Amino acid sequence: MDNSNRRSFLKKSVTGAAGFYIVPSHVVSGLGHVTPSDKLNIAGVGVGGKGRPNLNAMKSENIVALCDVDWEFAKPCFEDFPEAKRFEDWREMFDTMGKDIDALMIATPDHTHALIAATALQLDKHVYCQKPLTHSIYESRLLTELASHHRVATQMGNQGNSGIDAKEVIEWIQNGEIGEVREVHAWTDRPIWPQGLERPKEILSPPKTLNWDLFLGPAPYRPYHEIYTPWNWRGWWDFGTGAFGDMACHVLDPVYAALNLGYPSSIEGHSSPMNTESAPQSEQVKFHFPARKPLEKLSLPEMDVYWYDGGLLPFRPELLPEGTDLMADGLGGCLFIGSKDTLFCGSGGVGRRLLSGREPKVKPWLRRIPSAKGYKDGPHEQDWIRACKESPENRTESTANFAYAGPFNEMVLLGVLAVRLQSLHKTLAWDGPNMRFTNIAPDDRLKVKQSDGFTRINGRPRFNSQFVDLNAEETIQEYIRHQYREGWLLPG
Repeated sequence: MDNSNRRSFLKKSVTGAAGFYIVPSHVVSGLGHVTPSDKLNIAGVGVGGKGRPNLNAMKSENIVALCDVDWEFAKPCFEDFPEAKRFEDWREMFDTMGKDIDALMIATPDHTHALIAATALQLDKHVYCQKPLTHSIYESRLLTELASHHRVATQMGNQGNSGIDAKEVIEWIQNGEIGEVREVHAWTDRPIWPQGLERPKEILSPPKTLNWDLFLGPAPYRPYHEIYTPWNWRGWWDFGTGAFGDMACHVLDPVYAALNLGYPSSIEGHSSPMNTESAPQSEQVKFHFPARKPLEKLSLPEMDVYWYDGGLLPFRPELLPEGTDLMADGLGGCLFIGSKDTLFCGSGGVGRRLLSGREPKVKPWLRRIPSAKGYKDGPHEQDWIRACKESPENRTESTANFAYAGPFNEMVLLGVLAVRLQSLHKTLAWDGPNMRFTNIAPDDRLKVKQSDGFTRINGRPRFNSQFVDLNAEETIQEYIRHQYREGWLLPG
C-alpha cells in the first residue's frame, strides 16, 4: 500500500472526526456486536512490549491480526499467535482486514495512540488502549467525544483500575472513613529508563526488521538511533510522556475516582534539569482543585494533589511506623490526608490501611471484577471483552471506559505540561472546558535548555549550556494540540 493510498484511507476514515462529526454505525461494516457465546475477532497494534501480555489476557477470543513496526521485537508475540496475520502498518491492516476485525488492542508508543484509536472508533471497532490514553490533551478530548457517539466498548489499560484494592479505597473514602480530604500525596519509582538525555548526534542505520518511518508516525522526522526504541521511547518528548505519563494513570486512579476531581483550576511543576528532547529524571507537580458537588457521606472541598517521581518522596506522616517503605509495592503509592484519619496505600490502592490502625467496616457497593487483584493481567482485559459482547442498549461499561479515562488522562497530561512549562515561573491557571491557560500573556517566553556543555581549562570548569527561547502561547498550543508530520492526518 503506497503513501497516497494510505493517505486516502486516512482521509476516508479519520477526517470525519473534524468538528467531532461522527460516521453513522449503519454505514460501517464489521460492527462486532456479537452474542456472549461468540468470540470476538481481536487485532493487536504494538505487540512487542505490553501488547503481548494484553493479548495473552485476551486469548479466550480469536486473535486474528498482529501489527508492529519492529518484527524482531514482536517475534515472541507472533509465536504466541501463529495463525494471526502480520502487518507493519495498522492502516494496511484495516484496509486489508477491516471487515474481519471486531476489536482492537493498542499498545504502541504514546504518540500514536490517538490516531489509531480514533480511526478504530470511526470504524465502529471496540478499543482497548494502553495508558496513557493519548499524548496530548486535545487527543484525550477527541477520543472521549468519539467514544460517546460510537456504540462500542472502550477501556484504558490501567489494570489496577479493575482491582479490588482500588475499589475499597474509593468506598472507604466516599463513606467518610477519613473525613474531608484536602491534601493527597502520590509518587512512583519511575523512571526506570533513561531520561534527561540530549538528542544523539550519531546517525545509525535502523535494523532491517524495524520500519523507522512507521515508528515515527505523526512525530517530526529525526534520524534513527538505538536509544529511542524499543523501551526507551518513554523518556523522549516526541514519543512518550515520561515518568508522570507512564505511572500517574495507575497511581492517581483511585485518587481521581474517589474524590471526583474533574479539572484542576491550577497547576505548578518543578524538576531536575530537563531539555527540549527528553523528560527530566525527577519532578514534583502540584494540582489545585476547586470544591466539587458533595457526595451523600462526604464533602468535597477545594484540595491539592502533590506528585513526586524519580526518587523524590513526600515527608513521612507522624503515624506511619518507622521502617515502613513508601515504595513497598515497587511501583508507588498515595497518602490521603483526611480530617479524621490518613489513608496509606500502594499504587492502585494495593495494601491500603488507615494510619490510626482502625479497619473500616464498609459494605461494598462498587462493582467487583471477578478474579481482579491488583495489576495481574487478565480481569481488566476480560471486563472489556464482556462489555464488547453486550448490546449497546444493555451494556455495563468497563471500569476505565473512555468517558472516565479521557478526562482522567487530561489531568495526567496537565501534570506533564506543568513540568514542561516551569520556566514561566508561574502557577498556571487552567480553563478545563476550553483547554487553555488563562494567565499566559502574548509576550511570555519559555526558556528551555537544549544542550549542556562542560569543559575544564587549566583545571577550572567552563559551562556552555545552550537554550532556546520560545513564544509561550504558540508552544503551549502545540503541546495541547499537536500538529502531525506531513502524510499523517490530525484527527479533528
